[in-house]
Amino acid sequence: MAETEVEKKTEPEQAPSEEVKEPAPVLHVAPSPHLSNIALSTRWMMYDVLIGLAPVIIMSVVFFGWRAIVQIGLCVISCMVTEAVFTALRKKTVTIDDGAAGVTGVILALSLPWSAPWYVPVFGSVIGVGLGKVVFGGLGFNIFNPAMVGRAFVMLSFPMYCGAAAYIDTESAMQLVTQATPLAAAKAQAASSPALMALFFGSHNGSLGETSTLACLLGGIYLCARRSASWEIPAGMLGTVLVLGALVQMMGLSTLTVLHQLCSGAVFLGAFFIATDPVTSPITPIGKFIFGVGVGFFTIIIRIFSGYPEGVMFAVLLMNAAVPLINQWTIPRPLGGLQAQKA
Repeated sequence: MAETEVEKKTEPEQAPSEEVKEPAPVLHVAPSPHLSNIALSTRWMMYDVLIGLAPVIIMSVVFFGWRAIVQIGLCVISCMVTEAVFTALRKKTVTIDDGAAGVTGVILALSLPWSAPWYVPVFGSVIGVGLGKVVFGGLGFNIFNPAMVGRAFVMLSFPMYCGAAAYIDTESAMQLVTQATPLAAAKAQAASSPALMALFFGSHNGSLGETSTLACLLGGIYLCARRSASWEIPAGMLGTVLVLGALVQMMGLSTLTVLHQLCSGAVFLGAFFIATDPVTSPITPIGKFIFGVGVGFFTIIIRIFSGYPEGVMFAVLLMNAAVPLINQWTIPRPLGGLQAQKA
């Protein structure tokens, strides 16, 4: 008995067994959309936009020659250099290889007249990319469309080089550039409107990318088919311009017919390539349609009741400011309704 008690005392006491807890799984939670297809990356979307813009660029070179090449080159180079410099100043990684700066440069160039001197596209690019995008945090954080920010700046700063008179060159041998733009002629109450065929194919004066409705339509259909642009925005914008253009024509407020309103200026360029910017447009389908309707509405209002012959640029910027409110209105309610927050 004594030995047994000694053995029991000398045996080490066993520690109480502890339950081994398995590590909890790590869940990465992020808002939608959750993209599984790498072809839908930012870079490929920008490449799609450039492909869609190819017909517009080609037609601008056909009608305006080397002037179009110079304007596009100046804008693209200036936008890329500006983004690189401003991003470096913010001590962030330079991401000009995503193609966003190049797309901004092309769209800005296509919205400018062929006659603008070299410093107009340069200043427009610096303001559009530098103050319109990078200072907000870069791609995905900007509120307003960078190309339209740059276009608005040069329009207000250099009106003699970007206004209606800038498109007319009385000393040029090219018949195309010795005529007023269709919207400028309508604003001046011209007796006759240009032929619809000229508006459709692009053989009339105007900004580089707004002359050929056919080129914008072909590129826009490509973008919508590739889902790089949401069809709800151009549908809402073009439908609104069509309806309001008909009302304006019936009320005698403009010398342009409804088809002239639709094919003149930057309506098609804005509907497919400017208003569809995914960063500065709503995120829901119904919100996108409302956004397009708003752009079309303000385009006609500015054309008819303001001193500017064209209204797409200001219409897009106005609706950009309304995007947060549109998103708040149109985001669907979750299944079962909103949960009450605990006090």
